[in-house]
Amino acid sequence: MDCAGKKGPGRCQYCRNASRYNLACFVSQQAAEKAVKALFQKLHQDAWGHSVSILLGSLPQEINVPQEIMDKAKILDKHYIPARYPNGFESGAPTDYYTRGEAETAVEIAGEIIEFCKNHLNK
Repeated sequence: MDCAGKKGPGRCQYCRNASRYNLACFVSQQAAEKAVKALFQKLHQDAWGHSVSILLGSLPQEINVPQEIMDKAKILDKHYIPARYPNGFESGAPTDYYTRGEAETAVEIAGEIIEFCKNHLNK
């Protein structure tokens, strides 16, 4: 099974461990995006777009998003397009540009954002 067959945070880790670093970065962005959108759903609000940082910044003021989380979300936002499109870089494929370190960071950040959202979903 490749990493496309996995779902959620487990997929992020599987892609990273399978040396599919670009996919681990993209899937981490997607997992964080889904977590923030789940928080919007709990609040009975609409959420549009794919930027994790913009979504977090659009949450109601009573949900205090720490600056550290916002900064980390911006790291994930950068993986939304170039990690999966063959023309995201001047030449070569996304797999040529992503490293294990970037994948590990993305997986870690996604976990932190998911945990932040879970804490607010459970209130």
